[in-house]
Formats: sequence, C-alpha cells, structure tokens
Amino acid sequence: MARSPLFGRRIHISGSVVKDLTIASTVNVEAARTLVAGLVKELVKRGANFVIPVDAEPVREDDGLPRCFDWLVWKAVKDNLAHRPPNVPGPFVVAVQHHKTEEQIPDSYAELWDELRTTQLVKIESAAQWNMNSKRMEAQARFGDVLIALGGDEGVLYLANLYHDAGKPIVPLNLPLCPETKGARRLYNFGLASHQTRRLFQIADDGDAHDWINRIGFPSRQSIPDRISALVDLLEALERPKAFAVRLLNPDLDDYNDVQTFFDLVVKPVIEDELGYRLVVIDGRQTYEHARIDQEIFAKLHRSSIVLADITGARPNCFLELGYALGRCLPTMVMVREGASLPFDITTFSGLHWKASGSADDRKRAFREHWNAIRNRPSLVPTEPLIS
Repeated sequence: MARSPLFGRRIHISGSVVKDLTIASTVNVEAARTLVAGLVKELVKRGANFVIPVDAEPVREDDGLPRCFDWLVWKAVKDNLAHRPPNVPGPFVVAVQHHKTEEQIPDSYAELWDELRTTQLVKIESAAQWNMNSKRMEAQARFGDVLIALGGDEGVLYLANLYHDAGKPIVPLNLPLCPETKGARRLYNFGLASHQTRRLFQIADDGDAHDWINRIGFPSRQSIPDRISALVDLLEALERPKAFAVRLLNPDLDDYNDVQTFFDLVVKPVIEDELGYRLVVIDGRQTYEHARIDQEIFAKLHRSSIVLADITGARPNCFLELGYALGRCLPTMVMVREGASLPFDITTFSGLHWKASGSADDRKRAFREHWNAIRNRPSLVPTEPLIS
C-alpha cells in the first residue's frame, strides 16, 4: 500500500455542540461523535498525527452528552494505536494543556491520560498560566497542520483565522451542531462561494477545491462510513505543506548553475519525496494569485510552513526575504555554497555550507542531517508576555 499523504501530518479536530436540542438534536450529536471516532481510526491507519487539547469535558443538561470532542479523540487515538504504521515521524500527539489541566480531567479519562502522557508518543505543550482560550488555541494552531472544524462558535472562527494566517488548510463540516450562522457551519457556507473556497483549503495539482467543499456537504441520508470515506479522500487530496525557496533565480549570474543543480539534485528530492512538503519557487513563470510579483512572493512566503533560504550570490532580495521569514518566526534553514563570504549577522546562524561536488547521496545526507538538527530551533526573539 502506498504511503498516505497524511503520513506524519498533524490533524486538529475542534468544535463543540450547542446546548439547545432544537438546533443540535441528540441523534445528530451521537452521529457526529460516531463520525469523529471513525475518522480518527482511519487517520491513525494512514499515519496521521494529532493535536488534542487536555481540558474539562462539559456535558449538556438535557441528554448528558459531552459538548466537546477532545476526549472522544483521545479515546479513539488510544483505541486504534495498534493500527498506526511503523516509522511515522512523531510525536503521535501534541497535547496542549494549561495549569489547571490536572484538576479538570474527567475521572473517566484519568487512567487513559496517565497511561499516554508518560510515553514517547505524547509531547505536552503547556499554555502555562494563561486562562484565556485564545492562548491555548494559539498553541494548538502552532502545531497543527490541518484543522477539521465542526459545530462551535467564536472559538472555532478564531482558530480558523489562526490556521488561515499560517497558510494551513481548514476543513469545516456542515453538521447540525450549531446555528447556520455560527462556527463551522458559517465557515462551510463561506466556502460554498466558489471564489472563497481556496481560502479554506487548496487541492494538490491545482485540483478544484469548490468541487470538494460540495462533496462534504453531507445530506442526512448519507451513511456515516460514506461520510468518513469522503472526508479522508479530501484530506488526502489537500495540497501539501509549503516549503518556500529563497534563492538566486537569475540565470545570467555566475552562481546560478550551482544553485540550480543543488536544488534539483538535493533540496527538491529530500523536501518533496522524503519530507512531504511542496517546494514553492516564485520566478515569474507561475500563475499569480496576486497583482504583482512582489505581493505574490511575500504572500506565499508569509503562509509557508518552512523556508529554505539559500544566500549564495548575496542577492539583496534574498536577504530581505530571509529577514521576513525570521521575523515571521517561520522554521528557516539557511544555506550557502561552501566557501562563500557572508555578512556577520548571517555567519552566527548554524547554516548548511553545501558542496557543489560529490555524490547525490552524500549531499542529500548532509542536507537531511542539517535539517533534522535545526528544524526545531527557537525563534530569534521569543515571545515574552507582559503579564500572565
């Protein structure tokens, strides 16, 4: 079986159910929970990872059903652990908690949490003393690759904005768990306008996002297995996370051939074939989404997942784009051909000084090892809140 495009990607399932049974009936809530549990099982089979909050579990007074899906996702993740393929890059779950987490964990899930939190499968990210949901959501969005939203209200919209600003896909479900004008249903209706759908998510190979948003407009008669199948198909069809290339692009300059060979022989195969990103190069040959090429460059750079900045040739535009990437706190790999002379502020980075000769395997190995060493490097200026 071919490796799924979801292999190693972090899926974040978020949303909630309104209290009003006339809007979200017991039957519809139970169906949504069955869908989420089944979807998680299929995602685990394909090697997906997850971002899951750790918090309380409020329930509805009228039917006793949980209003959130977080602990349902935790249980489904644990129950299906045996289905996880080998060698999936971890962690399996990024757990986002806060300082009151331990006292709020439901008794029925305490054993599950205790079993998972001490393993290498779970990375715990703490929102520290922040009680505001917005701060927890910022942590969740920082680690998530894809947001699946259902129900909810302002929190879902806030999360969706965070994901959009980072250039990450948002898949809203039009399930009757909240009013039509709220949360995920509002996002879904927004995406029904064909000129807006690509702002929610994009499909690989320039596929039709609007076609896909209609495919997940589930009629009530559609079975849950068929809904899960359609969702998984959409998730696997999504455009891969983007790796933006900052590099010399003028073929008239002396360094161009070495840079082009390095990207063709080393960077593109590792980044795309091994790590699952799509390499983005803006050289004027692509179809633009914006009116000007500089706007196109910075919009694509702004919403990339990682940046590969090669400063061979010391081009001013490359330094400008590198500075933007660092200021944006994007994971950035700095590269230059071996022997190049660099400005002081750049020499202090742990950059890859690549060779213009040698075997492809050796050059790929050096690139891969350097990426693994620096990919979790902290930002230049860490966030320091005034008060917490």
